[in-house]
Amino acid sequence: MSTPLIKEHGVAVLGAGPVGLAAAAHLLSRGIVPTIFEAGAEAGHSFRSAEHVRLFSPWRYNIDHAARELLERQGWQIPALDALPTAGELRRRYLVPLAGALAGYLRFDSRVLSLSRLGLDKIKTAGRDRAPFVIRVLQQGEMREHLAGAVIDATGTWGQPNPLGADGLPVAGEAGQRDRIVYGIPDVLGRDRARYAGKSVLVVGSGHSAVNALLDLAELSRETGTTRIHWAVRGDNLRRVLGGGSADRLPARGELGLRLGALLEDGRLSLHTGFRIRALEAGAAGLTVRADTPAGLAELAGIDEIVCATGARPDLALSRELRVRLDAWLESVDALAPLIDPNEHSCGTVRPHGHRELAHPEPGFYIVGAKSYGRAPTFLMATGYEQVRSIAAALAGDMAAADEVRLELPETGVCSASPALGSSGACCGAPAPLRIEEPAAACCGGEAPAGVDACCALDAQARQAGRSGCGCGPAARPSPVIDAARA
Repeated sequence: MSTPLIKEHGVAVLGAGPVGLAAAAHLLSRGIVPTIFEAGAEAGHSFRSAEHVRLFSPWRYNIDHAARELLERQGWQIPALDALPTAGELRRRYLVPLAGALAGYLRFDSRVLSLSRLGLDKIKTAGRDRAPFVIRVLQQGEMREHLAGAVIDATGTWGQPNPLGADGLPVAGEAGQRDRIVYGIPDVLGRDRARYAGKSVLVVGSGHSAVNALLDLAELSRETGTTRIHWAVRGDNLRRVLGGGSADRLPARGELGLRLGALLEDGRLSLHTGFRIRALEAGAAGLTVRADTPAGLAELAGIDEIVCATGARPDLALSRELRVRLDAWLESVDALAPLIDPNEHSCGTVRPHGHRELAHPEPGFYIVGAKSYGRAPTFLMATGYEQVRSIAAALAGDMAAADEVRLELPETGVCSASPALGSSGACCGAPAPLRIEEPAAACCGGEAPAGVDACCALDAQARQAGRSGCGCGPAARPSPVIDAARA
């Protein structure tokens, strides 16, 4: 049974992206009334800026089962489960119909500004668990307040891109050059083609967003013959971004890394490793990018456009008046940090977790989806769907279902640290010929039990359960690491 607060006020869901809508579907399946607040004018609003990007996860990983049941009752036809949608197709074929099925519970153009407890600030304890949440919303231009018995924050991180600075701060000159910088993944081969054709473009970042931008720019360069591509990464280890190749259980994700590796081998882009940007300066010949490198201060001149694909961060202002426990450096839900810390983990395999790991000292408040990972970069939608399934069961009082958390994510074939690029690094001009090496596999799941043919404890547990392991054990082929010698 849900609590009296939830019976009286329902549950507020912040954000009408895939995880927020899935949360609403699970709540409804439990007889709990959700109210979904979405800052944009439509469901999946943040997907619009990346509509051209093809996802590396097929439909089977992108559709929540409670949402599917709700849609199919209205005659919705499920897409081919093994097909790869673009972000636009996901929005149009899944999120928009799902929003239609939830229309009576949706509030568009409703930006949540802050959360608190009715009549209680953060420091007051007595009666806290009996007070409803108060949600302050800028709703169609008017400030309003709503009450809720619980809150599920699925606002994501999309609107909070990280800046160019390696220290997490904007670099000198960054604010003044915003018209030359795109944060995220521009539509290089579509609506933004004229912006990049024939230009000298610098892509900054080492995640899948950067890879997508680099691959599109390489295709544009092949077509135009004049587009010049520079790629800057702050470290010297490309193993995670190059991925697990054929060992990746999502073939399209593995293919991204293989295609990028081929571009590097062919010398079709200039790689700059250990490149920590400190300033941008505009001149008649374009931007000059100044950076600290292992060899000292370097300059990259004549840059026309910059693609900043350095990830995103959560907006923590919403919950300032709530008792929230976050990891000090990832800004993720605290209990998730040991599972997803990129300092320790480079893979997308995450141990099962649900309402208990996602709970905060503030009863009834949960952060889910990409925002629950904070600044960690490995979130998949399937993770968020299982999170909200567990939370909805807990809010309904079905603790057996809430605690029976099962999460099997498609493994990347890459785990933990691996041999870095050659210690000599890479120069800021065209890279020297690249050498592919096969390093020993490394794992991030803790030491394997003695006498077990596994690379780590997580690998051993998975194999004992009849699954394929963590993706980097003895049965997996290690992924290539590029070693670039200085020219």
